[in-house]
Parts: sequence; C-alpha cells; structure tokens
Amino acid sequence: MTTFTSQTPQGEVLRSTTNLMGNADTGFGHSGSRPNPFGFGRNALAAPVREPAVLRRHPHLVRFADVEADLDVLIDRAITAITDGEPTEDEILGHYVHIASLVRAVSFREGKLLEYAFERVARANPNVLVLTQSLKLPLVKAALEAVSGNDWSSLDGIKLDCESPAKGSYTPDLIVVNRARHTAYILDLKRSLASYGDTSRLEELKTKMMASAMVLPDWLYKTQKRLMVDTVEVAIVDGASRPSDHATGIWALSEIDDLLEIDGAAACMAELRRRFGARVQQLLEVEARKAIGVDERFTEAAADTEAALIAPKPPRINLNGPSRTFEEDMAARSFDEDLDRDPWDEERFERVDTIDDDEPRPVFFRIGYARRPGTH
Repeated sequence: MTTFTSQTPQGEVLRSTTNLMGNADTGFGHSGSRPNPFGFGRNALAAPVREPAVLRRHPHLVRFADVEADLDVLIDRAITAITDGEPTEDEILGHYVHIASLVRAVSFREGKLLEYAFERVARANPNVLVLTQSLKLPLVKAALEAVSGNDWSSLDGIKLDCESPAKGSYTPDLIVVNRARHTAYILDLKRSLASYGDTSRLEELKTKMMASAMVLPDWLYKTQKRLMVDTVEVAIVDGASRPSDHATGIWALSEIDDLLEIDGAAACMAELRRRFGARVQQLLEVEARKAIGVDERFTEAAADTEAALIAPKPPRINLNGPSRTFEEDMAARSFDEDLDRDPWDEERFERVDTIDDDEPRPVFFRIGYARRPGTH
C-alpha cells in the first residue's frame, strides 16, 4: 500500500492519498458522484463554486433536537469540571483569583467539549468512525525530514512504517475515518486560532500533522483491526469560525458539514457553543459579584467615604434662578457665619483695592510627551 501526496489545488485542504489507481476498480475513491471538496492527490478537483447553504445537500442529516439531550449532558459535565477545585492563592490577583481560574478552566474545557460534541454529531453518518482514544502517532524521523525538506506536493506516493525510528509523537484531537470513501482525517480542534496569529506554533503544528499523515495508513492497519484507507487529509478546525483558509489546512467550525457529509452538523455545534457560552457567562458574573463584594461592610464604608469626598458642593449662583431674594440670601449667609454680628455691617465687605497682591495668579501648564529635564 502506497501513499500519494500531490499538488494542493487553490482553496483546498492538506491531503495525502493512497492507491488512487486502485480506486477506479474498487469503486471507492473520489472519482464517484461527489466532487472532492478537499484534497491533495493527482485526481483532486478544483474547488467547485459553492452553492448557498440552504441548497447544499449531504447524504445524512442531523438537527439539534436529535442530539440536544446528549449535548446538554456534555455541557453540564464541562461546567461541573470548570467549577471543581479551589484555585491557589495569588498575591497579585487577590480575591479575583477565582475569576482567573474560571477563565483558564473554560479555555481547556471548551476544547474538550468540542471534541466530545463532534464525535456525537458525527454519528448521524453511519459511514463515519471517530477515533478519540489512544491516538499517539509517532513522528517518524524520515517523515519529519521529508516534510521539512520538501514541498508537500512532491511527497506524493510515499507511505512510511509507523514503527520506524521516531522523534517523539503527536496526538491529534480526533481521527475521523469515512469508511465508504476509505478516507481518514487528522483533525486538531481549537476553540480559537486568535492566539496563533503572530507565532510559529501554527506552522509547527502543521508540520507534525503532515508527518503523522505519512504514517497514518500503516498505523490504522496495525492498531485499528486492519482498518484501511487510501486517503489521509489534515485540517485544523477553528471553533471561533473565523475566515478559513483551506489551502493551508484551516477550516472553520461552521464548515464541518462538508467534512462529515452531514447537513446540520455545524448548526448543532453553533448551538452547543451558544448554550455553553451562556452558562459560562453566568458563572463569571457570579464570581465577579463575589469578588467586588468580598467584605460588604468595608465596601459600603469605602463607598460612603468616597461619596462624601467627591460630593459636589452647591453652586454659589443658581443658574436656574434664585429660590429666594438677594436680600434673603445675604441675610441667611450672614446669620450663619456670625449671629451676633450685624448682617449689613460695612466691615464685612472689602474694597476691591484692598485685595492682597499675593493672591495666586494663573499658571501656564504644558501638555505633551515626557522630556529629559534640562541642566541647572
């Protein structure tokens, strides 16, 4: 059995192919009724013009109502795992450490939730087998060297022994096998690819996935009861469904209908994320309220003190018109200051020319960028 990997068509996903010449005889392969929307391979077709989503039809269908009970259980388990355990005290975060702990747990648990939900939704296609356990694929040295030293398209026809000397291993999130098409997909599900934007981690991940693809046919045959595939494709699925780039192996979660050949799969995953997000936001709101009101008495006292400090003083001039006459206002001010003094005593009014010359004068302020201080 040989592995073929040919030039990547524009707008396609990374792919390696095995025994394409035999596909015409067996009836499996990609020369059948459905144009291949992915692929590397000599017979890979250019990406067809996509029909509107409402017009696309796949052999199988799933609606959220069909999987709602199971997906709700998965959400409940994820929320329980997020809230389990006490975070370690942190001098910097203080009583906000619970919020930080929740955010970290959400990032991890959402990825696992997507994996479990993907496997559940995929059951709608009886031809699809999803492998989730014990997926440690060896990074064979020859495969790593071949991928790093050659163009991916020039590796067409190469299949390597999974028991050859290896440099570590790679564990994909899922391996999806379409038994009707003899096709295997190595999938890595990410809750979001935003953090991979300006780093080399994404390229390193792709290298591991492509090297694993070269040994996957042999690995499946030896470890999965002689399961045989002719084609191996790799894809990184972005849970946030940002714009995809199939030519570089990036798929949005909203496009998994085409990977699984199941209408409605992406809609089910979208509803799952919406419900999970609502539950997570409720948790964060509760923890935020707790963090703000750690000591209610202290908080209330601090709020009263702050209010007293910043409370605006009544204006000396009522812009909306006085509520009392000028004489009444002056009399009230005078009596408040000194009840024994004649409110109309002339000594209470100073002449303009007696104002102290030392009264502060306006000062000019400079606003701008920081500068080095001048020498004295």
